Parts: sequence; C-alpha cells; structure tokens
Amino acid sequence: MVQRGRIALGMSGGVDSSTSAAILQREGYEVVGVTCRFVDGPSTETAIADARSCCDLMGIQHVVYDARASFNKNVVAPFVDEYARGLTPIPCVHCNMMCKVPSLLDAARSCGCDSIATGHYARIAHLSDVDRYVVKTALDHSKDQSYMLSLLTQDQLSHLVLPLGGTTKLAVRVEARDIGLPVADKAESQDVCFIQGDYRDFLADHGIVEQPGSIVDEAGNVLGAHTGLSGYTIGQRKGIGVAAPEPLYVIGKCAERNELIVGFVDRTLTDRVDVVDCNWQAFKTLDAPMECSVKLRYRADPAPCLIEPTAQGARVTLKSPQPTTAPGQCGVFSIGDTILGGATISSVHRLAKGDDSE
Repeated sequence: MVQRGRIALGMSGGVDSSTSAAILQREGYEVVGVTCRFVDGPSTETAIADARSCCDLMGIQHVVYDARASFNKNVVAPFVDEYARGLTPIPCVHCNMMCKVPSLLDAARSCGCDSIATGHYARIAHLSDVDRYVVKTALDHSKDQSYMLSLLTQDQLSHLVLPLGGTTKLAVRVEARDIGLPVADKAESQDVCFIQGDYRDFLADHGIVEQPGSIVDEAGNVLGAHTGLSGYTIGQRKGIGVAAPEPLYVIGKCAERNELIVGFVDRTLTDRVDVVDCNWQAFKTLDAPMECSVKLRYRADPAPCLIEPTAQGARVTLKSPQPTTAPGQCGVFSIGDTILGGATISSVHRLAKGDDSE
C-alpha cells in the first residue's frame, strides 16, 4: 500500500464522511477525523458522538474543533443580514468557502496533517496547462455537490481530497454496511444545518421583525397584503393569499417599499442575470465573453449561456429562458463536467412580456 500522508477528514457523523474515512484508509492515508463544532445543541452532540463511534470502529483518531465564532461571523450574520435586505441567501455555498474548509484547514495544521478531505460528491482536478485547480462534477449526478464547492479558492482546492467523487450513494451505503458503520442507514442531514424548525422563527430570534406590507403586481397595483418579505421565496405559487383568475407567483421583492411583487406564470422566466463577487477556478479572470453553462440554483439543470465581463462582475445572458432565480443565490458556471467558477446573483432580468422564444 502506498503511504499518502496524514489527512484531516471533516466528519459530520453521517454516512458519507464516515465512509470517506474507510476509503481514505484503504488508499493509504493516515486519517484524523475532525468534527467541527459550528453550533450548540442536541444535534451537534449527536453528530460528535456518531463521528467518534465510527472513528473508534476504524481505529482513527477523532478530534473536535471549535468553529463557533467563525460560523457566527461568516455564516449566520450574513444570512440574517441578507434576509433583512430582501435577498434570498444560500448559506451552504459560502459556508464551505468562508468557514467549513478554513476551519478544517486550521484543525489539520494543529494535528500535523498535510491535506484535508470532506464527504462531498464532487472531484478535484488540476489543469496542468494553466496550473489551476478546479472542481468537477461527481460520477453520481443525482448527488453531485460541485455547486456547493464553486467558491473555493485555489489554495483551498490544492489541499482538498474528495473520496466520494467517483462513487455513488448506493455504493457508499453498501460499503458502510459491509464494514459495520453504525451510521450506515442514517438519514440525510438537512440543508441549513443551523436552523431547527421554521427559518422565520430563527430570523425573529436574531432581530428580524416581520413588517406586513402590500402585495402588488408589476404595475404597482395593490392586490393584497403579505405578512413579511422573508416568509416568501421567488417562484413561490402556493400560500400567497391573493385570489386571481390564474395562479400567481412571487416574482420579486422590493425591500425599500416593503412590497411583494407577484405575476402570472409567463413572468416567472428569466433571460439574463448579473453576478458579482466572482470566484473563477479554471482561470484567473474573465477577460472576454465566453460561452458555457450556468446553474442558477442548486437543483437546477445547467443552462447554456454567454458570460461577459462587467465592471462589477459578469453579465449572464441565457440562450433560452429559465425559471427565475433570486438575488443572493449563486450562479455556477461550467463547461462539460468542469466548474469554471461561481458568483453571487445581484440582479435578475425577467423575460419581456410575450417573449418566450427559444
């Protein structure tokens, strides 16, 4: 067996990261299981206990790293602030770049590890011609998490190993059962790990006081009343509470006027978005227009587009109309299975009325 060095594996107490430990051991790594404490509570204690149990079974050192201060500063505070400004944040993408991977790197250094690993379903590749590290999509497309790693920097990618990029969720479950991991059949974790229950209660606990306001159409006509902008998402159809001859959808928010903007289904498509805070992985900067694909939401399919550099970031023109997204979400760009980079959506252009041409 080739000895590959000492590696710190982020272990959440779930089946993916725990099975990753077994895979890394098989590949010749000396694994240290690291559970980062991001929040307090019963779920955190369960995660620590499950991770420790798996490490004990495999003969792996287990450590707990306190990342609560970083998590509050870099994840929770921006999440609350963006909702207060009428945006729709996606905290997991920024957490990986701003908190989870940095915390794991800090823990790795304190444990004398050369590299880090996580249980994400994605792959890392090095483009030798440009000397750049990139994320690639996973073999299991139904579990692909390359979107979530699109904001990682070159330094972060250069230290990262992803054991599950070339396998499937089914195979991971089978291996976990074969080696007797106690988490082999543990359920998937929720998307936003720091919120238990209704996110609106979480926002209220952090000082976001809901202010009722008007529901309006694009012409500004008042159609009804909303209970607070943070309780609605772009593209939402049910629960708006306004009677109309055909279903209404949330198509926008105006935080300045505290208005929820609604429209019929023909207004739920976009043909262009603008992005800021671009993080390019496949190249240093976008200095010329480029044709590629973009995912406007985590669960969306990649859509062909043209990206053009702007003073603030980039303009993304879609080749065909796509379901609308919301400012605060991430746009993730790719060519084939290679992630070019990711950015924050700053504005969304709704398709002009009557224009649904391909």
